[in-house]
Amino acid sequence: MSFDHKHLIDIAEYSDTDIMTLLETAKAFSEVNRRAIKKVPTLKGKTVVNMFNEPSTRTRSSFELAEKRLSADSLNCGGSSTSTVKGESLIDTVMTLDAYQIDMIIVRDKHAGAPYIITQHSPASVIDAGDGKHGHPTQALLDLYTIWQHRGRIEGLRVGIVGDIGHSRVCGSLIPALKIMGAEVTVVGPGTLMPACPDVLGVDHVNLNLDDVLPDLDVVYMLRIQKERLEGAPFPSLREYHGLYGLTRARERLMRPDALIAHPGPINRGVEFDSHMADHPVRSVILDQVYAGICVRMAALFLLLGGAENGLDS
Repeated sequence: MSFDHKHLIDIAEYSDTDIMTLLETAKAFSEVNRRAIKKVPTLKGKTVVNMFNEPSTRTRSSFELAEKRLSADSLNCGGSSTSTVKGESLIDTVMTLDAYQIDMIIVRDKHAGAPYIITQHSPASVIDAGDGKHGHPTQALLDLYTIWQHRGRIEGLRVGIVGDIGHSRVCGSLIPALKIMGAEVTVVGPGTLMPACPDVLGVDHVNLNLDDVLPDLDVVYMLRIQKERLEGAPFPSLREYHGLYGLTRARERLMRPDALIAHPGPINRGVEFDSHMADHPVRSVILDQVYAGICVRMAALFLLLGGAENGLDS
């Protein structure tokens, strides 16, 4: 299978055809993940470094599982486990890892642009697993995959992204990905949690009132408040925020009968949701997003590293 990309950093560099190739490949790998023996040899002999310089549960664990299920060799490092705590630069750390003849670096870092910098100093493929407030492309892809699996399409759907828009790296990848695939995107949240110029996001609508837009949405995508990145931005109490922007049982009456609820995790019950909505047996696709993370990341590893044959043989 031909795939004309070496890195996955800026989702805007991918066409709708590229994204569909990733989603369809992820669907094929979903079959592997449902087998009794969840392993194929397609990346046997490839070495992948997981450099996580920020805490992560879902992203890191799903990348590690994806690598293992594709039979790649993994090396985990980052944060306090690297020599950056001794003053070594990111570039010197990467050059050290390259000396091991690695094939890919998956990086999460608090500094926007860190994955791109690595591509300038390493021959390895690079995947951005989240950098500062910039982007998180595999999160966007797993979100698209989840929506596609539940609704059968992305084009023409009306998606509302609700919450801390200005500090979210998820938005930096999800909004352009949705637009590439033909969705209509509305962002909703307090004015203090919006970018200074919301139009730079390329969205179709900006709204400060959740109740106004809920009746029109096919997908309601809730965001966590990025308290670690607020940088002094005025913010109401969590109780007030929940009252204005929380998705609650009372607000469900405003939603379309088939509207889905999504969230990148981790969720904060009593802030973005009440438990009724977070665990909704029909609307909530949050755990489906978690599962999609393994399939999508297997697809990204396979396509970027040119895996053997079709990647599905035992």
